[in-house]
Amino acid sequence: MAARKHLSVLLTLLTAACTTLTAACTTEVASLPHPVASPSSARVSAADDQPPVKVVAVLDGRTVELADGTKARISFLAEPTSCGADGALDFARKTLLDKEVRVSSITPGEVSLVLADGTDYALLAVRSGVARTAGVDGGPLREAENGAATAKLGLWAQECATATPPPPPATSTSAPPPPPCAVTYRINSQWPGAFQAEVTVRNVSGVLINGWTLRWRFTDGQTVNQMWNATPAQDGAVVSVTNADYSALITPNGSISVGFNGTTKGANNPPTSFTLNGAPCRTE
Repeated sequence: MAARKHLSVLLTLLTAACTTLTAACTTEVASLPHPVASPSSARVSAADDQPPVKVVAVLDGRTVELADGTKARISFLAEPTSCGADGALDFARKTLLDKEVRVSSITPGEVSLVLADGTDYALLAVRSGVARTAGVDGGPLREAENGAATAKLGLWAQECATATPPPPPATSTSAPPPPPCAVTYRINSQWPGAFQAEVTVRNVSGVLINGWTLRWRFTDGQTVNQMWNATPAQDGAVVSVTNADYSALITPNGSISVGFNGTTKGANNPPTSFTLNGAPCRTE
């Protein structure tokens, strides 16, 4: 009888202990912070994916004004002829005005515009026969111009009235102004099918140059593959080189050098003429 009583007391004590432990555990779990959901990964845009910008004005067949205030000429389009100017302006307004475009590349005073469907505007205008090319020596733009001429589209479907020839320029006794730039093109090394070259531009204009585009034309089918100190673009034989952020300034009598690796299929003669921001340079 005494043993049964002792067993009953022991069971009572064990029940009380379990109740206390359960309450403590419940309190400890309740006090823990709720788990926080991990944030979703951020969406990363491609570095070269420029935001669209609206064309707010079309000034002529190849000049536009963007919503950010930029007024620029569309690259690689020739000045419209007198009888084609109205058609080029009308085409540009219908295609670009109040439309959003992407500026795929930009040089001082010039832009390349890509429409919402991914079409390059210059290529579209040339293909439609409302514009001619300028500064290209092959590639898609030249093919588009040849196709429009063969199909007699736009400019090739009309005959411009014979204009009165402009009067001869007045004879001037003063010498023409000197070139604002001097360019040295040097091939540092070459091997079968490839070469490395350096181009040095010297500012002899007497004023600061802030932002520049250097252009030249290869004569032997050379191709620029990699460049440092500037950004290259090539359309057929024409090479356009735009300054990097850190190489935009060329002080009076100062110079900037860019180097590049190139390929060639045979001869590798240096270019014979250069322009800087559209002005011819002296070669040295």
